[in-house]
Amino acid sequence: MPETKEHKFTATPEKGEVSALLMRPDDAMQLLVLGHGASSNMRHPLMQSIAEALARQNIATFRYNFPYSENKRGRDPNPVCVETVRSAVKAAHEAAPDLPLLAGGHSFSGRMTTTAASEAPLENVKGIVLFAFPLHPSGAPDKKRAEHLSSVTVPMLFLSGIRDALGELDLLKPTVKSLGKLASLHLLDTADHSFKIQKTKHSTTEDVFDEMARVTAHWATKL
Repeated sequence: MPETKEHKFTATPEKGEVSALLMRPDDAMQLLVLGHGASSNMRHPLMQSIAEALARQNIATFRYNFPYSENKRGRDPNPVCVETVRSAVKAAHEAAPDLPLLAGGHSFSGRMTTTAASEAPLENVKGIVLFAFPLHPSGAPDKKRAEHLSSVTVPMLFLSGIRDALGELDLLKPTVKSLGKLASLHLLDTADHSFKIQKTKHSTTEDVFDEMARVTAHWATKL
């Protein structure tokens, strides 16, 4: 695997600095600014698996913490997280100015990324990759969290497991379809919100993280 370099950047003036990890393969074609889930951090094994799979597809990643995960405190208000996304995008571009930018993340950070992009375009970002977009809380199907997506002006790729309890397919499919040509949905057989699969029922031998990375790389070539 490529060397991972540690970085620091200012999340917001009030919250101060947070950490980031840049993993850049030698033949990198894009750089994905990659956020973590609500109760996670940039070093979580799931984040490492996503970054390593993307590196095998020549996509660099800039993983980062939100202030609350950096400082191990209660979750910051959404506006703080949205501003952190914007700061991470800027820091990633400064770290690798020669690479086209993608942004996104797993679950909560994906939603914060689309929220930021709906309010104002993320500078230099060509597309958004959503690993298990949390359309609704578990057990409470709803589409309110998707209302802002129609204001996003760059292509979005949704990578979602068919067993994702935070993205029931009868709501997720029409939500993505309503966004028209800017949105694509790739379903992951037997995967849940954390991309755990049912091995005895899974229809392919391809690793689920490799599948997501392969689909992301193919999608990114068309941006």
